[in-house]
Amino acid sequence: MDDKEALRVGAAVRRRRRTLGLTLAAVATRSGLSVPFLSQIENERARPSARSLDRVADALETTTARLRAAADSARAVELVRAGGGDGARRVVRGRHQLSALEFTGEMDLGREFQHRNDEVMYVVEGAAEVEAEGQAYRLERGDTLFLSGGVRHRWRATMPETRLLVVAVAEHVDATNDPRR
Repeated sequence: MDDKEALRVGAAVRRRRRTLGLTLAAVATRSGLSVPFLSQIENERARPSARSLDRVADALETTTARLRAAADSARAVELVRAGGGDGARRVVRGRHQLSALEFTGEMDLGREFQHRNDEVMYVVEGAAEVEAEGQAYRLERGDTLFLSGGVRHRWRATMPETRLLVVAVAEHVDATNDPRR
């Protein structure tokens, strides 16, 4: 593991620990590593050995591969240029905690969706109709609709120039166990 990757693993470790609602002391007990060392890992002041990272991963009920994959999305700065034409395009690429798609044109995907994590729909231009939990919503330019994880919904753009931005907590992130909910 190079220096750059080791530093990013600290942020991934912190995110995973917080997702599980664990304290540093609990992770220390589970892993056999000290609280100060774990704090240094999370704050990017220490680089864990492969063995220490294995112990941390076990304590966080995950694998080192998943921690490294989560680390890949840490501190990313990525530019996505505007695209033309009708359809869908990813506004955020890769495996990040945030997923964002832009839908352009008069679109009806013709199916119902249910995501495990929260989602926000924002109408940039045009209009859309959304059915969620048996209720219909008409969204127009500038309107935002929040859908918590698990809400069944379907939507369709109702005007040719519609641009709809859908931003969600990515499916590969388990945000449903958030202790703050």
